[in-house]
Amino acid sequence: MKRLLIIFSSVCGLLLVGCQYNQSQRTSPDAVDLQTDGLFEKLVAVRRDIHQHPELAGEESRTSATISAHLREMGLEVQTGQFGHSVIGILRGGHPGKTVAWRADLDALPGEFRDPALFRSQNPGVHHACGHDIHIAIALGIAEVLAKQRQFLHGTVVFVFQSEEETFKGAKGLIDRGVFSSLIPDEIYGVHVTALPVGQIVVKPNEMFAYQRRVSIRLKNALSKADIVQLTKNVNSELFRSRAGAKPWEIQNIADPVIGVTSPNTAFQDYLIMDATFDTRTENDELVLEFYLYETNASKLEGIISSIERVIDASGHKRKLISVSYVQKNLTVFNDASLTRFALRTLERSNRVGTVKPAFGQAPFFNDDFAYFQQKIPGVYFFLGGSNAEKGLIAMNHAPDFQVDEESIRVGVRSFSSLIIARLGIADHAERD
Repeated sequence: MKRLLIIFSSVCGLLLVGCQYNQSQRTSPDAVDLQTDGLFEKLVAVRRDIHQHPELAGEESRTSATISAHLREMGLEVQTGQFGHSVIGILRGGHPGKTVAWRADLDALPGEFRDPALFRSQNPGVHHACGHDIHIAIALGIAEVLAKQRQFLHGTVVFVFQSEEETFKGAKGLIDRGVFSSLIPDEIYGVHVTALPVGQIVVKPNEMFAYQRRVSIRLKNALSKADIVQLTKNVNSELFRSRAGAKPWEIQNIADPVIGVTSPNTAFQDYLIMDATFDTRTENDELVLEFYLYETNASKLEGIISSIERVIDASGHKRKLISVSYVQKNLTVFNDASLTRFALRTLERSNRVGTVKPAFGQAPFFNDDFAYFQQKIPGVYFFLGGSNAEKGLIAMNHAPDFQVDEESIRVGVRSFSSLIIARLGIADHAERD
């Protein structure tokens, strides 16, 4: 009997080792790479279909139905109807563990953007000129890779396909409707394709974008055109700040290796820039001057209004001043520092098809309502390169001739599937570092 017990114990041990080996092989970077490569053509076809049928914020019904169908084919639990045309896909692993969320956005842009792609938009005046079709393909790819490994996963992955990002309504709408009331993620991740070289992933802790504010100056309607021009020049001169020789408003240089966001000497750090011209109108016998500004240093935001008031006073218009105020204050994407450090380490180890770089600067002009999720849940937002100069593809968001190298889909699925698998192996927030 003792010998039988020893043999039985040895066999169980070998089976356990075999199971552990099988699990590690299934969730290894090599397995993720193979699965991603097997899905790539399918994901490209999905992306092109969505690109040909773009839908504006609040109108993403076809896009939503397409996503729902793919998620159901994978065996995910699908929820709709929480806000607009958003879709929630829930993948439950074979073992208990934490809950990790991944966000993608659905809507396209209005406008007659030049689109040189053969699979150009079939909806006049609507175009995926911001890359959300790429984001959808990446998220569906991650979902399918992880679904193939669900029995080995410890925890749950929630895929949030969010509507109405371009209008900054979707994320807040989902939060307000209690999207995470029954299933609260421990952390959340998202990505945005942009004009960095294809294969490059860029991330930094804390702010990814400058803080955007819209300022409104109201005066008694008694200023001449010359006075208005001079006043706007004075305001600009007082507020403007950047490094010598730097031009952070030249967003086309964001990928430049010397002054772009990945350089320690970047032009995209420590600046305040503003609109070149102010919107000027008369309203109820008041002169209204409005403009957007972009500030990288949050501690300086509080003093901007008083600085403008001092400029108006010094310009001789104190008695004409009615008010200076912020009329729009968008949240800014703010990455959890410890999760960002973990992501950098993990992506550097697992990424075989691109490069992972820390960002040093903050992008102006753009932003993302992913920030609303980060108010509730610690998370990380990445930039993903989509440009390929050799192919003539420049992924400059919201610009004519916006094109993305579809290899960015492969990079995104491989990299972020590996990251989520790694995160599901971490027991709780105390182990994030």
